[in-house]
This record gives sequence, structure tokens and C-alpha cells, in this order.
Amino acid sequence: AKTTPEPLRFPTIITRAIIKGRRPWIPGGETMAFFNGGSRALVEILTRFQSAERPMPVDHTFFEFGSVRYHVQASASDPENVYLSISTPSLSHEASPSTGLPEFTLQEATKMYHKFAEVVEPSKEGYALTLKLNFSGLARPKDRARAVRQVSLLQSVILGSQLKHLLGSLGSSGATKLVYNHRDPFFVSRTPGKISAIFPMRFRDDTDLAVATSFFQELQDAGSSYARAPRCSWSAIPPPELRGEPVHHLTTNGGFVSFDIFERHVKRKRAAKTAWILLNFQAYVKYHIKCTRNYIQSRMRKRQETLAEVRTSLPPSLCQSKKCTCKNQ
Repeated sequence: AKTTPEPLRFPTIITRAIIKGRRPWIPGGETMAFFNGGSRALVEILTRFQSAERPMPVDHTFFEFGSVRYHVQASASDPENVYLSISTPSLSHEASPSTGLPEFTLQEATKMYHKFAEVVEPSKEGYALTLKLNFSGLARPKDRARAVRQVSLLQSVILGSQLKHLLGSLGSSGATKLVYNHRDPFFVSRTPGKISAIFPMRFRDDTDLAVATSFFQELQDAGSSYARAPRCSWSAIPPPELRGEPVHHLTTNGGFVSFDIFERHVKRKRAAKTAWILLNFQAYVKYHIKCTRNYIQSRMRKRQETLAEVRTSLPPSLCQSKKCTCKNQ
């Protein structure tokens, strides 16, 4: 079975995802769990709890992406109420994951889940947010399944509200550094009529850098072929929006990738989806590089096997070279 995607198809996929607010799809019909805005483990736990014939106690703590922690708790004596707690890194370096969430994020969560959940204050100790879920008011199974999928998007809802607030706090102009991933921070700047997401790209070796350079060039070309696409640009030097930033924040070997995001991409439900795509862009680039290297290596092995088969099928009369090492010598 073919498991390595074609490397040249990723620019269109990522660009379309940013345009339409959809999660990126991997060629072949599969998705990477890391790039999916929903938690599959959370969906499985809540679905199993809902489908159980008898009331069952639940007490699960699990981690995703290395830094996101969930805790799901329910008792057999009160099976209608499920308590879900989450601890997730903040987009702002000024906030701590365990000190709770700002008011605008709580309001966004309340608005999103008001039909079947309520925010518990204060949240469970060590967690940023706790929701009390009650699906008893949803009679139809498909409504409950839809509610579970919405709950699995809790982290992207939190991050989307924070990104929307940060963009609003920039006013008509300004720039801020986002440190959701401490190894790969990026910047968001705002100028009149335009929002830019700027990614400093860093790579460990020259091979990764060569693959990434080709990828960025294709991504830039793919973005310009769609009328509604946010313009993508790549430069070896920092863009003007980052003037005044500390030098160590702008030291890269892969240059800077910028996306121009319009207001419509951060309004209403699109804000959470756009935030999730932007937060995972650097991880997607690294995944693309890994897939490309595997693709090249598999093609080289296949080519080597083909040449070996051709050589062994030659008649002895054609093997006259003294350096020939095939079995006909």
C-alpha cells in the first residue's frame, strides 16, 4: 500500500485549507491526527460512555501533542453529567496554562456549548477550563454524535478566541509574537486592511533546507493561482512588519513565510479553524519534508532494483566491461 504522499500536492492543500477554513487533508484520503482540530481520544471516550448499556464511572487523564492535557470524569451515580477539564498552552507568553482562561474565551466556550454544557467556575485545580457536559437533552443519536464532535474541538475553540482577541488588541497596526510552540514561535502583524502571519523557518540540515526551499517556492506560486487565496510570500530576509524585533527572534536559515489573512478568515466559526491551521503550519512543513525524503528514497531504491534486474537479464556477450560485477561475468 502506498503510504508516502506525493510531495508536490501539499501547497494546494494547505492554501485551500487556509482559504476555506477546512482542516488539511493528506493525499489518499487519510488525515494526520496531529493536524486534526478535534481530539480523537476524547471522541472515543465520550462515545463509549454514551453507548454503555449500564452507567459506568469514568476517570481518564491523557495528553495530546505533548502539552495539551485532558481529564474526563463521571460517576456511576450521576451518569448524565460528565466533567471535562483541559489544560492547553496559551498563545500569549504572558499567560500560564494553569492560571485559567480570560473572560472572552469563557464567553466563547459558553456560546459554543450552551445547548449541552456549562462552564464550571472555578475550574478543576491544575486545568485552565472545566465543562460540565449533559447530553440528556439531545434525544437523537446523531445530535449526540454531533455534540461529541463539537466538544472534541475544544482546544481549537480556545485558541481561536485567543487569536481573534490578539488581532483585535493590535488595533489598526502592530505586531505580536505567538509562542504556542516554544521551539517554533511565529508572529502576527496587523496593518490597515491586512493581517499577516509570519513564520521564521529553521531547519537542522542542508537536505531539509533544500526540500523546504522548493516547497516554499511552490506554495508561493500555488497561492497566487486562487483569486480568494491569502497571498503567500517567502523571503530570505525579515519582512518590514518585523522591524524592531530582537535579532535572535529573526535568526533563521530557511527564511520567512508570510500569509496575508483577510478579516473574513477570522470571523465567527472560521476563527478557530484558521487559528488551528496557522498553529500547525510549521509542523505540516516538517511533515512534508519527512514525506518528501521518504518518497525520494523509495524512488531511488525502486530505480536501483530496476537497474539490477535489467543488468542480470543481459546476455553474457554484452557484458564485456572489466568493471562489470553482474552474475554473467
